[in-house]
Amino acid sequence: MGLFERYLTLWVALCILAGILLGQAVPGLFHALGDATVAEVNLPVAVLVWLMIVPMLLKIDLAALGQVGAHWKGIAATVGVNWLVKPFSMALLGWLFIGTLFRPWLPADQIDSYMAGLILLAAAPCTAMVFVWSNLVEGEPHFTLGQVALNDLIMVVAFAPVVGLLLGLSAITVPWDTLLLSVVLYIVVPVIVAQLWRRSLLARGGPARLEATLRRLGPWSLLALLATLVLLFGLQGEQIIRQPAVIALLAVPILIQVYFNAGLAYWLNRKLGVEWCVAGPSALIGASNFFELAVATAIALFGFQSGAALATVVGVLIEVPVMLSVVHIVRRTRGWYERGAGFR
Repeated sequence: MGLFERYLTLWVALCILAGILLGQAVPGLFHALGDATVAEVNLPVAVLVWLMIVPMLLKIDLAALGQVGAHWKGIAATVGVNWLVKPFSMALLGWLFIGTLFRPWLPADQIDSYMAGLILLAAAPCTAMVFVWSNLVEGEPHFTLGQVALNDLIMVVAFAPVVGLLLGLSAITVPWDTLLLSVVLYIVVPVIVAQLWRRSLLARGGPARLEATLRRLGPWSLLALLATLVLLFGLQGEQIIRQPAVIALLAVPILIQVYFNAGLAYWLNRKLGVEWCVAGPSALIGASNFFELAVATAIALFGFQSGAALATVVGVLIEVPVMLSVVHIVRRTRGWYERGAGFR
């Protein structure tokens, strides 16, 4: 890792602080940026996500996607953690911490709403940001794209039933416009743009031209990640300052859920003898969340000022710093992973 990437944790901390301070200093600017949404999808964030994920998508040769089947063990482990473990483990953690241990310190009338928000967050596996995390752990890009596409397909049919089961509701109003627009904005369009650009680079200069472009884009991708942090914390700085204790308590089950599911996916891949370049993104996909869908669903079901909406926003706030810590753990444990008895 280069000098900039090596101290990424420091830059993240500074950007979080800068976002909170700027959000208080120029609230009008951040409110304007926050209001630039279509179907609850924030367009400035979408642009920054594009800058983050296009460099990785440029590495993908769509003709090689047929090889994804060779990574079926990694796909099975990721799908199992995402859909058979993650929502249910979060429901258990929500009951344990929010419904029991932390209940005396939380508003009594919002307990159920907080728990609902946590479940909504866990029931939606991450899409676009996974490309960033996978890139940082040198993940196999074709596996990452194939797994994300599969999760999107599963989400269309499984999100509402899983959430409905865990919330005990007869019907869940899924914001389909948010779901479909997010998939188009964060997956379909960037893939098309990246593939057209890739073909152009290869036609004009071959692999050397492509590699040179990827090297130039690398810093911009990380700068977009940091700018996203400034924007997110600037938008939510008022909530952090007004309810710091509630946000800290809500963060506890989210943090445990992230590390538990990342560790479980990583361990399963190791036991199955999956290559590290697949196990890394598998662990990250298993742990991260599709927070745009979770926030939009919470607002649609419970209202903008609800505890459910706040719980999903807490997920947004800690997503990047926590996932970067998972990236660090995955990179540092590569030797341990590849020495495992199950690795073949």
